[in-house]
Amino acid sequence: MIEYGINCLGPDAQIFEPVTLGFPSRDNMQKTGFVGTTIGKNSVIRSGTVIYCDVIAGDFFQTGHNVVIREGTRVGDRVSIGTATVIDGQTVIGNDVSIQSRVYIPTNTRIGNHVFIGPNAVFTNDRYPPSRIGGLEGPHIMNGAAIGANATLLPGVIIGEGALVAAGAIVTRNVPDHMMAIGAPANIRELPKSLHVGTK
Repeated sequence: MIEYGINCLGPDAQIFEPVTLGFPSRDNMQKTGFVGTTIGKNSVIRSGTVIYCDVIAGDFFQTGHNVVIREGTRVGDRVSIGTATVIDGQTVIGNDVSIQSRVYIPTNTRIGNHVFIGPNAVFTNDRYPPSRIGGLEGPHIMNGAAIGANATLLPGVIIGEGALVAAGAIVTRNVPDHMMAIGAPANIRELPKSLHVGTK
């Protein structure tokens, strides 16, 4: 394991080499003694993973291979991050979240609890690249929402509680609670009752 800064691993954490923990942000390059990575108990970090400094991940956290998590990110308990996923800095992820392989999550994204994000989903945070007019604002995914494979979310969109984004959808506006976004650009439709969170 390659370590930078001061890292903290919880009991029974499993690290499969090679893994890098506490990789310095631009501000911490050439420094020592900075806050590294904190990972909770019973976590599994698979080979190729690079986790930057000032990242805190909760208990039962796991990564696939070749995951990158940038500085300042906060991850809750029982979160799984799939192979080759990139999470840029200052992102907040809740508890019981499943992020599949090859997902891109940009700076300033907020993800609630019990969220599913399908493979190859792409979130964005710059509405007018590369000007950065209006700043960088990632999507906000509310509790219980699900994002389908290959979906694209534009900057600042809010995916409501229990909402569903269909595979391949391009979401350009907010999706209300318990509604569905489908198509490119996405249309908002009623979510079938059978798909509502907490229903059978």
